[in-house]
Amino acid sequence: MQFKLLFYAILPGLAAINHGIFHQALSSRQETTATSSFDASIATLADFNSHAREVALSRIGNSTKCTKDNVRVRKLFESLTSDEKIAYTDALKCLMDLPAKTPSDLAPGAKSRYDDWVVTHINQTETIHLKANFLGWHRWYIWEMEQALRNDCGYTGPFPYWDWTKTEKETFEKSEVFDGSTTSLSGNGAPLNYTDSDVIVVNYQWPNMDVVLPHGSGGGCVTSGPFANITVNLGPVGLALIGNKTDTSGEGYKYNPRCLKRDLSSEILHRYVNETSVLTLIRDTSDIWTFQIVMSGAWGTREIGIHPGAHHSLGGDPGRDFWVSSGEPAFWAHHTNIDRVWWMWQMLDPDVRAANVSTAVNGPITMYDLYEPHQNATIFELQNLGYVAEGKEVALGELMSTTEGMFCYVYE
Repeated sequence: MQFKLLFYAILPGLAAINHGIFHQALSSRQETTATSSFDASIATLADFNSHAREVALSRIGNSTKCTKDNVRVRKLFESLTSDEKIAYTDALKCLMDLPAKTPSDLAPGAKSRYDDWVVTHINQTETIHLKANFLGWHRWYIWEMEQALRNDCGYTGPFPYWDWTKTEKETFEKSEVFDGSTTSLSGNGAPLNYTDSDVIVVNYQWPNMDVVLPHGSGGGCVTSGPFANITVNLGPVGLALIGNKTDTSGEGYKYNPRCLKRDLSSEILHRYVNETSVLTLIRDTSDIWTFQIVMSGAWGTREIGIHPGAHHSLGGDPGRDFWVSSGEPAFWAHHTNIDRVWWMWQMLDPDVRAANVSTAVNGPITMYDLYEPHQNATIFELQNLGYVAEGKEVALGELMSTTEGMFCYVYE
Protein backbone atom coordinates (compact mmCIF):
# COMPACT_ATOMS: atom_id res chain seq x y z
CA MET A 1 0.00 0.00 0.00
CA GLN A 2 1.43 3.36 -1.00
CA PHE A 3 0.96 6.45 1.12
CA LYS A 4 0.40 9.82 -0.45
CA LEU A 5 2.53 12.41 1.35
CA LEU A 6 0.39 15.49 1.32
CA PHE A 7 1.09 19.08 0.46
CA TYR A 8 0.60 20.71 3.85
CA ALA A 9 0.51 24.41 3.08
CA ILE A 10 -2.84 26.17 3.13
CA LEU A 11 -4.24 25.73 -0.34
CA PRO A 12 -3.80 28.75 -2.62
CA GLY A 13 -5.64 29.78 -5.75
CA LEU A 14 -9.14 28.92 -4.64
CA ALA A 15 -10.58 31.85 -6.57
CA ALA A 16 -10.06 29.81 -9.72
CA ILE A 17 -12.55 27.16 -8.63
CA ASN A 18 -14.89 25.97 -11.35
CA HIS A 19 -18.40 26.23 -9.97
CA GLY A 20 -20.22 25.13 -13.08
CA ILE A 21 -20.43 21.44 -12.30
CA PHE A 22 -22.32 21.89 -9.05
CA HIS A 23 -25.62 23.24 -10.35
CA GLN A 24 -27.39 19.92 -10.51
CA ALA A 25 -31.02 20.45 -9.53
CA LEU A 26 -32.12 18.11 -6.79
CA SER A 27 -35.49 17.43 -5.31
CA SER A 28 -36.64 19.78 -2.58
CA ARG A 29 -39.26 17.44 -1.17
CA GLN A 30 -39.33 17.68 2.59
CA GLU A 31 -40.87 14.52 3.99
CA THR A 32 -42.10 11.69 1.81
CA THR A 33 -42.08 9.28 4.73
CA ALA A 34 -42.91 11.70 7.50
CA THR A 35 -45.70 11.35 9.97
CA SER A 36 -48.60 13.71 9.34
CA SER A 37 -48.01 15.50 12.65
CA PHE A 38 -44.41 16.46 11.90
CA ASP A 39 -43.85 20.06 10.80
CA ALA A 40 -40.23 20.82 9.91
CA SER A 41 -40.84 24.56 9.94
CA ILE A 42 -41.43 24.59 13.70
CA ALA A 43 -39.56 21.46 14.78
CA THR A 44 -36.87 21.53 17.45
CA LEU A 45 -33.71 19.45 17.17
CA ALA A 46 -35.30 16.90 19.50
CA ASP A 47 -38.30 16.78 17.15
CA PHE A 48 -36.05 16.23 14.14
CA ASN A 49 -34.27 13.39 15.95
CA SER A 50 -37.52 11.70 16.98
CA HIS A 51 -38.92 12.05 13.47
CA ALA A 52 -35.74 10.68 11.89
CA ARG A 53 -35.72 7.68 14.19
CA GLU A 54 -39.37 6.93 13.45
CA VAL A 55 -38.77 7.12 9.70
CA ALA A 56 -35.55 5.08 9.84
CA LEU A 57 -37.14 2.30 11.89
CA SER A 58 -40.17 2.21 9.58
CA ARG A 59 -37.86 1.47 6.64
CA ILE A 60 -35.99 -1.43 8.24
CA GLY A 61 -38.53 -4.08 7.23
CA ASN A 62 -37.06 -4.82 3.79
CA SER A 63 -33.52 -5.35 5.08
CA THR A 64 -32.07 -8.85 5.41
CA LYS A 65 -29.28 -7.77 7.76
CA CYS A 66 -30.58 -4.90 9.90
CA THR A 67 -33.72 -5.59 11.94
CA LYS A 68 -35.60 -3.81 14.67
CA ASP A 69 -34.24 -6.43 17.06
CA ASN A 70 -30.55 -5.88 16.31
CA VAL A 71 -30.40 -2.21 15.34
CA ARG A 72 -28.02 -0.31 17.63
CA VAL A 73 -29.03 2.99 19.18
CA ARG A 74 -26.41 5.72 19.48
CA LYS A 75 -27.01 8.05 22.40
CA LEU A 76 -26.17 11.47 23.80
CA PHE A 77 -22.98 11.20 25.85
CA GLU A 78 -24.66 12.67 28.93
CA SER A 79 -27.39 10.01 28.79
CA LEU A 80 -24.91 7.15 29.26
CA THR A 81 -24.60 5.73 32.75
CA SER A 82 -21.45 6.50 34.70
CA ASP A 83 -20.22 2.95 34.10
CA GLU A 84 -20.88 3.26 30.36
CA LYS A 85 -19.00 6.56 30.14
CA ILE A 86 -15.98 5.09 31.91
CA ALA A 87 -16.14 1.94 29.78
CA TYR A 88 -16.20 4.08 26.62
CA THR A 89 -13.14 6.13 27.54
CA ASP A 90 -11.39 2.98 28.80
CA ALA A 91 -12.01 1.36 25.41
CA LEU A 92 -10.48 4.33 23.60
CA LYS A 93 -7.42 4.08 25.85
CA CYS A 94 -7.33 0.32 25.26
CA LEU A 95 -7.02 0.98 21.54
CA MET A 96 -4.16 3.35 22.32
CA ASP A 97 -2.36 0.43 23.99
CA LEU A 98 -2.80 -2.09 21.17
CA PRO A 99 -0.10 -2.35 18.48
CA ALA A 100 -0.46 -0.48 15.20
CA LYS A 101 -1.16 -2.30 11.95
CA THR A 102 0.39 0.46 9.84
CA PRO A 103 3.96 -0.60 8.91
CA SER A 104 6.58 1.47 10.71
CA ASP A 105 8.44 2.18 7.48
CA LEU A 106 5.33 3.95 6.17
CA ALA A 107 4.44 5.79 9.38
CA PRO A 108 7.19 5.73 12.03
CA GLY A 109 4.96 7.66 14.42
CA ALA A 110 2.14 5.11 14.40
CA LYS A 111 2.67 3.33 17.71
CA SER A 112 -0.83 2.07 18.49
CA ARG A 113 -3.96 0.69 16.86
CA TYR A 114 -5.58 4.06 17.59
CA ASP A 115 -2.81 5.71 15.55
CA ASP A 116 -3.93 3.73 12.50
CA TRP A 117 -7.01 5.99 12.41
CA VAL A 118 -4.86 9.09 12.78
CA VAL A 119 -2.52 8.03 9.96
CA THR A 120 -5.48 7.38 7.67
CA HIS A 121 -6.93 10.81 8.42
CA ILE A 122 -3.60 12.53 7.80
CA ASN A 123 -3.03 10.61 4.59
CA GLN A 124 -6.50 11.23 3.15
CA THR A 125 -7.30 14.71 4.47
CA GLU A 126 -7.27 16.32 1.03
CA THR A 127 -9.43 13.55 -0.44
CA ILE A 128 -12.12 13.38 2.27
CA HIS A 129 -12.94 17.03 2.99
CA LEU A 130 -14.72 19.72 0.99
CA LYS A 131 -15.70 17.20 -1.67
CA ALA A 132 -18.55 14.81 -2.32
CA ASN A 133 -17.44 11.95 -0.07
CA PHE A 134 -16.96 13.94 3.16
CA LEU A 135 -20.00 12.68 5.05
CA GLY A 136 -20.07 9.15 3.67
CA TRP A 137 -16.37 8.53 4.24
CA HIS A 138 -16.52 9.80 7.81
CA ARG A 139 -19.64 7.70 8.48
CA TRP A 140 -17.62 4.60 7.65
CA TYR A 141 -14.53 5.89 9.49
CA ILE A 142 -16.34 6.35 12.80
CA TRP A 143 -18.27 3.10 12.33
CA GLU A 144 -14.97 1.22 12.07
CA MET A 145 -13.86 2.91 15.29
CA GLU A 146 -17.04 1.71 16.98
CA GLN A 147 -16.40 -1.84 15.76
CA ALA A 148 -12.82 -1.75 17.06
CA LEU A 149 -13.93 -0.52 20.48
CA ARG A 150 -16.43 -3.36 20.66
CA ASN A 151 -14.46 -6.19 19.07
CA ASP A 152 -10.93 -5.39 20.23
CA CYS A 153 -11.56 -3.65 23.54
CA GLY A 154 -14.82 -5.14 24.81
CA TYR A 155 -17.01 -2.04 24.85
CA THR A 156 -20.70 -2.99 25.06
CA GLY A 157 -22.44 0.33 25.69
CA PRO A 158 -24.04 2.80 23.29
CA PHE A 159 -21.76 4.70 20.91
CA PRO A 160 -22.09 8.31 22.14
CA TYR A 161 -22.39 11.63 20.38
CA TRP A 162 -21.52 15.11 21.65
CA ASP A 163 -24.43 17.51 21.14
CA TRP A 164 -22.52 20.78 20.74
CA THR A 165 -25.72 22.83 20.98
CA LYS A 166 -26.26 21.58 24.52
CA THR A 167 -22.69 22.53 25.47
CA GLU A 168 -23.12 25.90 23.74
CA LYS A 169 -26.08 26.67 26.00
CA GLU A 170 -24.33 25.44 29.15
CA THR A 171 -20.78 26.64 28.24
CA PHE A 172 -17.80 24.29 28.37
CA GLU A 173 -17.21 25.24 31.99
CA LYS A 174 -20.56 23.73 33.02
CA SER A 175 -20.70 20.78 30.62
CA GLU A 176 -20.36 17.32 32.14
CA VAL A 177 -18.81 16.18 28.85
CA PHE A 178 -15.72 18.30 29.55
CA ASP A 179 -15.75 18.80 33.33
CA GLY A 180 -12.57 16.77 33.84
CA SER A 181 -14.23 14.11 35.97
CA THR A 182 -13.67 10.38 35.55
CA THR A 183 -16.97 10.20 33.65
CA SER A 184 -16.08 12.96 31.17
CA LEU A 185 -14.04 13.18 27.97
CA SER A 186 -11.46 15.03 30.10
CA GLY A 187 -11.32 18.74 30.75
CA ASN A 188 -9.55 21.83 29.48
CA GLY A 189 -5.84 22.31 29.03
CA ALA A 190 -3.79 24.15 31.62
CA PRO A 191 -4.35 27.91 31.20
CA LEU A 192 -1.79 29.89 29.25
CA ASN A 193 -0.98 33.56 29.69
CA TYR A 194 -2.89 34.88 26.70
CA THR A 195 -3.21 38.58 25.92
CA ASP A 196 -6.24 40.29 24.41
CA SER A 197 -4.51 40.43 21.03
CA ASP A 198 -3.80 36.68 20.88
CA VAL A 199 -5.99 35.18 18.15
CA ILE A 200 -6.02 32.17 15.85
CA VAL A 201 -6.09 32.86 12.10
CA VAL A 202 -7.24 30.10 9.76
CA ASN A 203 -7.71 30.21 6.00
CA TYR A 204 -8.80 27.21 3.99
CA GLN A 205 -11.38 28.92 1.80
CA TRP A 206 -10.29 31.83 -0.37
CA PRO A 207 -7.17 34.00 -0.59
CA ASN A 208 -7.44 37.02 1.68
CA MET A 209 -10.46 35.54 3.47
CA ASP A 210 -8.86 34.79 6.83
CA VAL A 211 -11.10 33.65 9.66
CA VAL A 212 -10.01 35.15 12.98
CA LEU A 213 -10.90 33.05 16.01
CA PRO A 214 -10.52 33.89 19.69
CA HIS A 215 -8.28 31.86 21.95
CA GLY A 216 -9.92 29.69 24.57
CA SER A 217 -9.51 29.44 28.31
CA GLY A 218 -6.82 26.74 28.33
CA GLY A 219 -4.17 25.96 25.75
CA GLY A 220 -1.79 23.74 27.71
CA CYS A 221 -1.72 20.04 28.51
CA VAL A 222 -4.95 18.38 29.62
CA THR A 223 -4.59 17.75 33.34
CA SER A 224 -7.85 16.09 34.39
CA GLY A 225 -10.09 13.21 33.42
CA PRO A 226 -9.44 9.93 31.62
CA PHE A 227 -7.18 11.37 28.89
CA ALA A 228 -4.93 13.48 31.13
CA ASN A 229 -1.92 11.25 30.63
CA ILE A 230 -2.30 10.01 27.07
CA THR A 231 0.43 10.57 24.50
CA VAL A 232 -0.24 12.09 21.09
CA ASN A 233 2.24 10.44 18.72
CA LEU A 234 1.63 11.94 15.27
CA GLY A 235 1.74 15.49 13.91
CA PRO A 236 1.50 18.43 13.98
CA VAL A 237 0.92 18.71 10.24
CA GLY A 238 -1.14 21.87 9.91
CA LEU A 239 -1.68 23.10 13.47
CA ALA A 240 -3.01 26.66 13.65
CA LEU A 241 -1.19 28.63 16.35
CA ILE A 242 -1.56 32.00 18.01
CA GLY A 243 -0.26 34.84 15.85
CA ASN A 244 -1.16 33.55 12.37
CA LYS A 245 1.41 30.76 12.54
CA THR A 246 1.18 27.11 11.54
CA ASP A 247 3.15 24.21 13.02
CA THR A 248 4.07 21.57 10.42
CA SER A 249 6.88 19.96 12.41
CA GLY A 250 5.26 16.52 12.32
CA GLU A 251 5.18 16.12 8.54
CA GLY A 252 6.11 12.72 7.16
CA TYR A 253 4.30 10.68 9.82
CA LYS A 254 7.27 11.01 12.15
CA TYR A 255 7.17 10.00 15.82
CA ASN A 256 6.57 13.10 17.91
CA PRO A 257 5.30 12.13 21.39
CA ARG A 258 3.67 14.92 23.39
CA CYS A 259 0.73 15.62 25.68
CA LEU A 260 -2.85 16.20 24.59
CA LYS A 261 -3.59 19.94 24.66
CA ARG A 262 -6.96 21.71 24.71
CA ASP A 263 -8.07 25.31 24.54
CA LEU A 264 -11.83 25.11 25.06
CA SER A 265 -13.74 28.11 23.70
CA SER A 266 -17.41 28.63 24.48
CA GLU A 267 -17.23 31.78 22.34
CA ILE A 268 -16.45 29.78 19.19
CA LEU A 269 -19.29 27.37 19.98
CA HIS A 270 -21.65 30.30 20.48
CA ARG A 271 -20.58 31.91 17.22
CA TYR A 272 -20.70 28.88 14.91
CA VAL A 273 -22.31 25.87 16.59
CA ASN A 274 -25.50 27.11 18.19
CA GLU A 275 -28.94 25.55 17.90
CA THR A 276 -30.11 28.08 15.33
CA SER A 277 -27.21 27.29 13.00
CA VAL A 278 -27.91 23.56 13.18
CA LEU A 279 -31.66 23.99 12.67
CA THR A 280 -31.05 26.30 9.70
CA LEU A 281 -28.72 23.74 8.14
CA ILE A 282 -31.32 20.96 8.43
CA ARG A 283 -34.33 23.02 7.37
CA ASP A 284 -32.97 25.26 4.64
CA THR A 285 -30.73 23.03 2.50
CA SER A 286 -32.44 20.83 -0.06
CA ASP A 287 -29.53 19.05 -1.77
CA ILE A 288 -26.53 17.20 -0.39
CA TRP A 289 -23.81 19.43 -1.82
CA THR A 290 -25.34 22.59 -0.34
CA PHE A 291 -25.81 20.74 2.95
CA GLN A 292 -22.14 19.72 3.07
CA ILE A 293 -20.80 23.13 2.10
CA VAL A 294 -22.94 25.00 4.64
CA MET A 295 -21.91 22.47 7.29
CA SER A 296 -18.22 23.07 6.56
CA GLY A 297 -18.37 26.79 5.73
CA ALA A 298 -19.70 28.42 2.59
CA TRP A 299 -17.09 29.26 -0.03
CA GLY A 300 -16.09 32.88 -0.28
CA THR A 301 -17.29 33.80 3.21
CA ARG A 302 -15.79 34.01 6.65
CA GLU A 303 -18.30 31.51 8.02
CA ILE A 304 -16.63 28.24 8.97
CA GLY A 305 -19.76 26.17 9.65
CA ILE A 306 -20.66 23.78 12.43
CA HIS A 307 -18.15 21.09 11.46
CA PRO A 308 -14.91 23.12 11.74
CA GLY A 309 -16.55 25.33 14.37
CA ALA A 310 -16.81 22.45 16.83
CA HIS A 311 -13.26 21.32 16.04
CA HIS A 312 -11.90 24.80 16.71
CA SER A 313 -13.95 25.09 19.91
CA LEU A 314 -11.83 22.23 21.30
CA GLY A 315 -8.66 23.96 20.16
CA GLY A 316 -5.27 22.75 21.27
CA ASP A 317 -3.13 20.02 19.75
CA PRO A 318 -4.19 18.02 17.80
CA GLY A 319 -7.77 19.30 17.96
CA ARG A 320 -6.99 22.40 15.92
CA ASP A 321 -4.97 20.49 13.31
CA PHE A 322 -7.00 19.87 10.13
CA TRP A 323 -4.95 16.76 9.35
CA VAL A 324 -4.37 15.23 12.79
CA SER A 325 -7.69 16.12 14.45
CA SER A 326 -8.71 12.49 15.01
CA GLY A 327 -5.87 12.26 17.53
CA GLU A 328 -8.16 14.28 19.84
CA PRO A 329 -10.30 11.70 21.73
CA ALA A 330 -13.38 13.96 21.53
CA PHE A 331 -13.19 13.70 17.72
CA TRP A 332 -15.36 10.58 17.74
CA ALA A 333 -18.24 12.04 19.73
CA HIS A 334 -18.03 15.20 17.60
CA HIS A 335 -18.14 13.38 14.27
CA THR A 336 -20.83 11.01 15.51
CA ASN A 337 -22.97 14.10 16.01
CA ILE A 338 -22.04 15.33 12.52
CA ASP A 339 -23.36 11.98 11.30
CA ARG A 340 -26.52 12.41 13.39
CA VAL A 341 -27.24 15.84 11.89
CA TRP A 342 -26.78 14.41 8.39
CA TRP A 343 -29.06 11.48 9.30
CA MET A 344 -31.79 13.82 10.56
CA TRP A 345 -31.58 15.74 7.28
CA GLN A 346 -31.61 12.52 5.24
CA MET A 347 -34.74 11.22 6.94
CA LEU A 348 -36.72 14.24 5.72
CA ASP A 349 -36.61 12.67 2.24
CA PRO A 350 -34.95 9.26 2.55
CA ASP A 351 -35.66 7.97 -0.96
CA VAL A 352 -33.69 10.91 -2.37
CA ARG A 353 -31.15 11.56 0.39
CA ALA A 354 -30.42 8.22 2.08
CA ALA A 355 -30.72 5.60 -0.65
CA ASN A 356 -28.03 4.26 -2.97
CA VAL A 357 -29.17 6.62 -5.74
CA SER A 358 -27.53 9.43 -7.68
CA THR A 359 -29.36 12.20 -5.80
CA ALA A 360 -27.75 11.14 -2.51
CA VAL A 361 -24.30 12.17 -3.77
CA ASN A 362 -23.22 15.45 -5.35
CA GLY A 363 -20.08 17.57 -5.48
CA PRO A 364 -16.57 17.42 -6.91
CA ILE A 365 -14.26 14.43 -6.78
CA THR A 366 -11.35 16.61 -5.64
CA MET A 367 -11.07 19.02 -2.73
CA TYR A 368 -12.58 22.38 -3.74
CA ASP A 369 -12.51 21.05 -7.32
CA LEU A 370 -8.87 22.15 -7.43
CA TYR A 371 -7.54 19.29 -9.49
CA GLU A 372 -8.26 17.40 -12.67
CA PRO A 373 -10.61 15.90 -13.56
CA HIS A 374 -13.21 18.59 -12.85
CA GLN A 375 -16.29 16.43 -12.53
CA ASN A 376 -18.97 15.33 -10.11
CA ALA A 377 -18.61 12.27 -7.94
CA THR A 378 -21.02 9.38 -8.28
CA ILE A 379 -22.34 6.68 -5.98
CA PHE A 380 -19.78 4.33 -7.54
CA GLU A 381 -16.70 6.20 -6.28
CA LEU A 382 -14.67 3.72 -4.22
CA GLN A 383 -13.62 4.62 -0.68
CA ASN A 384 -10.90 3.09 1.49
CA LEU A 385 -9.63 3.55 5.05
CA GLY A 386 -6.05 2.40 4.70
CA TYR A 387 -4.90 0.20 7.58
CA VAL A 388 -8.04 1.01 9.58
CA ALA A 389 -9.85 -1.49 7.35
CA GLU A 390 -7.05 -3.05 5.34
CA GLY A 391 -8.06 -4.45 1.98
CA LYS A 392 -11.61 -3.06 2.04
CA GLU A 393 -13.08 -0.79 -0.61
CA VAL A 394 -16.68 0.41 -0.47
CA ALA A 395 -18.66 2.35 -3.06
CA LEU A 396 -19.83 5.74 -1.81
CA GLY A 397 -23.46 4.85 -2.43
CA GLU A 398 -23.21 2.01 0.09
CA LEU A 399 -22.52 4.54 2.84
CA MET A 400 -25.72 6.55 2.46
CA SER A 401 -28.04 4.70 4.85
CA THR A 402 -27.55 3.86 8.53
CA THR A 403 -29.96 0.90 8.36
CA GLU A 404 -29.14 -0.63 4.98
CA GLY A 405 -25.97 -2.00 3.46
CA MET A 406 -23.14 -2.36 5.98
CA PHE A 407 -24.66 -0.29 8.80
CA CYS A 408 -27.39 -0.91 11.35
CA TYR A 409 -27.94 1.97 13.78
CA VAL A 410 -30.18 4.92 14.60
CA TYR A 411 -29.92 7.82 17.05
CA GLU A 412 -31.78 8.58 20.26
